[in-house]
Order: sequence, then C-alpha cells, then structure tokens
Amino acid sequence: MKRIIIVAIFVGMFGWAIYDFTSEEQNTSDVLEQNSNGQGESGANIEEGLEVGQKAPDFEVKTLQGEKASLSNYKGERIMLNFWATWCPPCRAEMPDMEKFYQNKDVTILAVNLTGTEAKVDDVHAFKKEYGLSFPVLLDQGNEVATMYQIRPIPTTYMIDSEGIIQHKSLGAMNYERMVQQFENMK
Repeated sequence: MKRIIIVAIFVGMFGWAIYDFTSEEQNTSDVLEQNSNGQGESGANIEEGLEVGQKAPDFEVKTLQGEKASLSNYKGERIMLNFWATWCPPCRAEMPDMEKFYQNKDVTILAVNLTGTEAKVDDVHAFKKEYGLSFPVLLDQGNEVATMYQIRPIPTTYMIDSEGIIQHKSLGAMNYERMVQQFENMK
C-alpha cells in the first residue's frame, strides 16, 4: 500500500513538473514581451508575489554557519532560490548540477533547506559535506519561508533577476542545462 502511495505521489509530481514547464515557457515569453514594451522596468511598481514577473518576497533566516541572511542582501545579483531537503530523492539528484552551475556561472545560489522536516540539523551539515556544496545553505527552521513561498513539491526553484523579479519558476528537479538556459534568459 505504501509503495502505491509513493508511486502515485511521484507520478503526480512528475506530471505537475511537465505541466509547469510547458506553462512557464508561455509565462516567461509574456514577461519578456512586457519588459520590451517598457512595462516592468525598475521604475515601475511591480507587485510582490510568487509568479513570473512579480517581485520575490523578502525573508530572513540563518545560514548553516549561524549567520543571518535575507533575500534582500543579494539585491543586484542574479539568484537561484532553491527549496530542498536532505531526504528528498529529486533534491539529491539535482545537487551535483547545482554545484556545477555555481562553479561555472556568475550566479548566487540560495539553497533553502526545509529544516523543520529534517530529523536534525546535523543531517544538513553531513549532506553539504557529502555533496561538496560550496554555495550558501539557508535553514528554514520553522518552514516559515516555505510556507510564504507555498512550496509544494520539493525541490522548487525560483530564478530571480538582478532587480528581484521572478523570471522562472520550476517545480521539481532541474538539470544543469536547464539551469544555464534560464540563467542566460535573465538580466
């Protein structure tokens, strides 16, 4: 019975990821068209939200090292905001590609761990060491940021441009080529 439920969940996540991928291509095109028409430039009021073309909501959490970090600390940088957990197989699958992406491109990766779902914080430390991750790992202790960003499923990734505007949203794991493609579409 448990296997059937797990298979159903993965099939549902895969189906949703395909739907999201096909619908996001249209949304990205719409945003690019609006920007070329002069709408959405830095002088315009852009609504805060979770969809492509909206300003990503700010948050503050602690890093794995115990330092405070917020999204607004990275204003002016192109950001890959990724929500993940150590127990999540698709999250584990995309981590080597994320590290490669971080090493090869001028991108800021903020990997928000859903720490409230972990058995213990030491698991996150061990995971970072095991995968050789050099980008910042942020700890969402009470899952407040995940709730704010309505994270379902994980991993979920937002590509945010240097003005803080969401340019791409991905539900499910991304591979290196897709990360690069979405990054190169941002300003």
